Amino acid sequence: MMQGNPLVKKATGVSAFLLEGSKPPFIVVMYLLVMTTFLNQSVLNIHVGSFSLFLYRLVLIVAVILFFFHVMRERNLPQFWDQANVKGVLLFLLFWMTYGAVSLLWAKSVIEGMKSLILLGMGISFVFLAVFTFRKMNHLFLFYGIWMFMTVILMVIGLLNHFVHIQLPTSTLYGGPEYKLSYPTSVFFNQNDFATFLTISLFFFLSITRNSKQVFLKTACLFLAIICVYLIYMTDSRASLLGVMIGLIVYVFILLPVYFKRMAAIIGSTIFLLGVIVFFGKFVIFFNGLTFYSSNELLPSNVVRLNLLKNTLHFSLETFGFGVGAGNISVYLKNESIYATNQVTEVHNWLAEIMGNFGIFILLGYLTMYAYLFIKLFKLYKTRSNRNQKGLLEACMMGLIGFAVSSISPSSVSNLFFHWVFLAFVICTVSVFTGKKNQPLKENPY
Repeated sequence: MMQGNPLVKKATGVSAFLLEGSKPPFIVVMYLLVMTTFLNQSVLNIHVGSFSLFLYRLVLIVAVILFFFHVMRERNLPQFWDQANVKGVLLFLLFWMTYGAVSLLWAKSVIEGMKSLILLGMGISFVFLAVFTFRKMNHLFLFYGIWMFMTVILMVIGLLNHFVHIQLPTSTLYGGPEYKLSYPTSVFFNQNDFATFLTISLFFFLSITRNSKQVFLKTACLFLAIICVYLIYMTDSRASLLGVMIGLIVYVFILLPVYFKRMAAIIGSTIFLLGVIVFFGKFVIFFNGLTFYSSNELLPSNVVRLNLLKNTLHFSLETFGFGVGAGNISVYLKNESIYATNQVTEVHNWLAEIMGNFGIFILLGYLTMYAYLFIKLFKLYKTRSNRNQKGLLEACMMGLIGFAVSSISPSSVSNLFFHWVFLAFVICTVSVFTGKKNQPLKENPY
């Protein structure tokens, strides 16, 4: 709550109007910020040295300045902190940022480290602003609606990419050979980034399809979900398709009655063990076959990805688990690779990227945070009977599952800001639902 009566104050200027006891205008800025994050660098791209300013980065800078100007004047930052019900998550993000800054002491390239910290700082700043701003249930639903509305726009661009063979200048396929122009990339750098985004969005549409009572809305969202799957298929992103399949399996499992859950768990475990037994020998043969490739030979993509992981693990062990320093894993892959990677210098695995740059402790912290958010969402889900709220929780849970798998598709996730937007949405949802005002009066049996 803002302190003082804004009607009797005489503050002037844009910042005073936005932040002096006037929540709605600043929330509008935050909603605008959420919308601009989906535009990536397609609308505005200003180069400042080796760094680029996109529209969402400019709006984020403005939002951060306005927020800090307000809390410095009103001295009410403790109130924002007290109302956040995800303090452990926020403290971990602050520790992550601090550790990244300290890691510059042993980083080979301080410049690359600073670039990485700027990206990390922007993502964490967005999370904090979102948690401090979106504190009501209707805020979450509007956030949800903006995500889906902007997704439809990006899907339209993706369909134009595919059918008309027109790519935006922001895509690596822009000006490329004709046979590559049909890959949908939308506003993203490449098709894998777009596929990862769509994997999250798919479950947003499916949750409305399942929980909405309006026939038109259910039908429209089901149609959009099908288009999502089609576009993911056309990107040829195997990791995202796997994320869709695993997400759907988990979704069905969550919706099953308790009795069928036990049966499904037994059957699933049995199938998994049989699969391991049947394919274990083939996997060993495949792994051993990798050694037959010479260092000068052009390697298949799956071999390159495996070698990237082996290199990253080697660098992590070499630094005693502390990581090579923020943003420096690509420097090591470029200059000190032990295993051949066809000159590929990005890890192509988000968890390995975290471990390589920041070390095993930050990776374990991230995994702990991720698991905590999912478990918390599931516990909240079991106590809810309101279909709208259950749909919100389902979207968050399945989005977490889908992203966890599909995040091995992009070359790097650190520069994909939608990851931070989604993470902020999940964290805000946990914070709002955990608040006392949003606790159910009576727990419903699951």
